[in-house]
Amino acid sequence: MDNKGKIIIAGIGPGCQKDITPAVFEAVREADTIVGYKYYFQFIEPFVKPGCECIDTGMKRERERAQQAFELAEQGKTVVVISSGDAGIYGMAPLIYEMNRERHAVDSDFVAVTIEVLPGISAFQKAASLLGAPIGHDMCIISLSDLMTPWEVIERRIKAAAVGDFVTAVYNPKSHGRYWQLYRLQEVFLNHRSADTPVGYVRQAGREEQEITVTTLGEFNPEDVDMFTVIIIGNSQTYVTDGKMVTPRGYYSLTPNSSPKGERNLEREESNNSKGQNIMIESFHTISGELRRQDYPLDHLWALLHAIHTTADFDMERILYTDDHAVETLYNKVKDGSLKTIVTDVTMVTSGIRKGALQRLGIEAKCYLSDPRVAEMTKCPLSSEGDSGMLLTRTQAGIRLAVEEHPDALFAFGNAPTALMELCELIRKGKAHPAGIIAAPVGFVHVRESKHMVKPFRDIPKIIIEGRKGGSNLAATLCNAILTFDDAEQLKPGRDL
Repeated sequence: MDNKGKIIIAGIGPGCQKDITPAVFEAVREADTIVGYKYYFQFIEPFVKPGCECIDTGMKRERERAQQAFELAEQGKTVVVISSGDAGIYGMAPLIYEMNRERHAVDSDFVAVTIEVLPGISAFQKAASLLGAPIGHDMCIISLSDLMTPWEVIERRIKAAAVGDFVTAVYNPKSHGRYWQLYRLQEVFLNHRSADTPVGYVRQAGREEQEITVTTLGEFNPEDVDMFTVIIIGNSQTYVTDGKMVTPRGYYSLTPNSSPKGERNLEREESNNSKGQNIMIESFHTISGELRRQDYPLDHLWALLHAIHTTADFDMERILYTDDHAVETLYNKVKDGSLKTIVTDVTMVTSGIRKGALQRLGIEAKCYLSDPRVAEMTKCPLSSEGDSGMLLTRTQAGIRLAVEEHPDALFAFGNAPTALMELCELIRKGKAHPAGIIAAPVGFVHVRESKHMVKPFRDIPKIIIEGRKGGSNLAATLCNAILTFDDAEQLKPGRDL
């Protein structure tokens, strides 16, 4: 079986002569016949050799185009099939290879031809270069055309891209009859990505009609694009600087800026950052990408990231409760000097609060559990305070002492529900008015009830781990979230690590 002809499938780029590769120009010059859609001939016409036949097969007639290419190649001709962008990306290359296999299966005596693919600059690559550097990390491409792919399959791929935190290029976003699919893509992405995620789109990339737009996932309007538009959705690390989208590879640490336009800046890693700091940064990014929701208020999100990072338990997303602006309110109290003391129920909570942050902010963290006065108080029955006659526990006694000396402290509970219940009683009696309460006791007896008892105090900012879960580590990390809230805008942990 002799090879009598050749098919070269050439990607001619997005629509500008300067974006056509030298290899494609050479193939065009040597072609006996060029097959393609007539619109694309204008980009190669000056390079076609005299006598070369140019065959226009019309729009949306890809099968006829491929069939004709085989018939001509079987006559011994060198046939160049031109395809916009890259011929292997939603182009002619897969079709011609499939047709070659089909022809061989139907007729074992068919005339074999050589098939060669020449890559071209894809529309998404051209769009990316115009938008800045948005595809600097893992990315995928999705076509919204459901002519040959069921929508159920397309939507499953959209969700996988969103959940997987891929930079995503979108082809065929709209047509006259395909008007709702892009809205659905936006909805799916917003279920898994922040509304501030940068989005860029380019219409007629590389052509005279070229239009470039940078916006955000939340502000993006599907009505602003058409079938000639390529859309690029950034990942959780993509930022905008000087109007350009950038998705970092990881050579520098990421520090998103808090500007109203959602622009973010890149800083070099500070020389005093430890390996632990870098691991925490990476962990926070990972956690953010795996949350079920991406629209949490910033101060709740900051507390949630700390809670999940400490426990590796994504159930925290369900059970972490914060009053509106609780973290921000408490941080502002720290900054204005009205909050100077954190009282904990057990020493393990105190030990877990960042010492550098406490020192930097002038905050004292105290636990009264080892105070000599506590031992004396536990020998006295509660009836001496007008209660039931039972003996005080050490944690209850510690809270009573703390309230006497620091009635306006931030109280953090990570172990003893009885201590939390004691504070609630003292608040009801008017003996305490805490700056805030972190309610994270853990266990099986009175734990849920103690947390329910806190909620009626609506004028006290509260952070609560609902249900039985909790612990000293959680109470401490929630304190840390408050003390480092100034870093929340940058999505990086406290500076003292």
